[in-house]
Amino acid sequence: MITKTAMITICGRPNVGKSTLTNALVGEKIAIVSPKPQTTRTRILAVASRGQTQFVFADTPGFHRARTKLGSYMDNVVRQSVADVDAVVLMAEPVAGVGDIEKKLIGRIRETGVPALLAINKVDALEDKRDLLPVIAAYSQAYDFAAVVPISARTGEGVEELLEELDKFALPGPPLFPDDVISDQPEKQICAEIVREKLLLCLDKEIPHGTAVVVTKFAGRDDGSDIIDMDVTIYCEKQSHKGIIIGKKGAMLKRIGELARQDIERFMGAKVFLQTWVKVKENWRDSDALLRNFGFTEE
Repeated sequence: MITKTAMITICGRPNVGKSTLTNALVGEKIAIVSPKPQTTRTRILAVASRGQTQFVFADTPGFHRARTKLGSYMDNVVRQSVADVDAVVLMAEPVAGVGDIEKKLIGRIRETGVPALLAINKVDALEDKRDLLPVIAAYSQAYDFAAVVPISARTGEGVEELLEELDKFALPGPPLFPDDVISDQPEKQICAEIVREKLLLCLDKEIPHGTAVVVTKFAGRDDGSDIIDMDVTIYCEKQSHKGIIIGKKGAMLKRIGELARQDIERFMGAKVFLQTWVKVKENWRDSDALLRNFGFTEE
């Protein structure tokens, strides 16, 4: 029975492993992951229960120097998410010295006065764990963290220890979400993100970052079969990008769709008939109207 809750924001630089940690904490694929930076574009709430505590984690975009209105929106999401929570997890890589991005995030944490924990990620890549000592020393000089926990979001090392530390900031109260809810994201939105993850996986350079994915049809069939019909539109910024996304004789789009369908079926627990289209919306990342249309709003 849930008797206390904790709202936790996970923040850090792009590609530090925030979404991988979110998925590890929940035990489900809620946030898409990619080796490319700036994969997450908006705040995603993920729900996990341990014992009598319900944790609500906010996975935020990587904090970076914005070059477009979409980038500015992403950075604003991070700034706003650090406030009005019970604790913040700052994720960092096991590199001695505090980077400029981490310094800015620590400054924001200091402004809000919210308790903060440091999670040093990717420790599975260290041959000698003693290499963590100068990393811990550098961050301890920069800020008085409530706890420092070495973790590997990829392997799960240290994740339970991190939860134990976060449980100290839980407050008495009823659950914020029902038992069967694992995210605030609608199923349709998670499916759209899965398609975008495959764009990031299959395409090179800047092209996948210039794409947006919208699910235009999401419906079960009336014939009693366990099949979901899903239509997806992929928006890109240039006509030349459209050709690359589709590929020769449609091969690339077919590959993206097949990989996405497999993951969507695992997530939905049902068969999916997925159809994809590609359209061009030039410079949509700098268009207020299109950003709103694609769901990037400050509300």
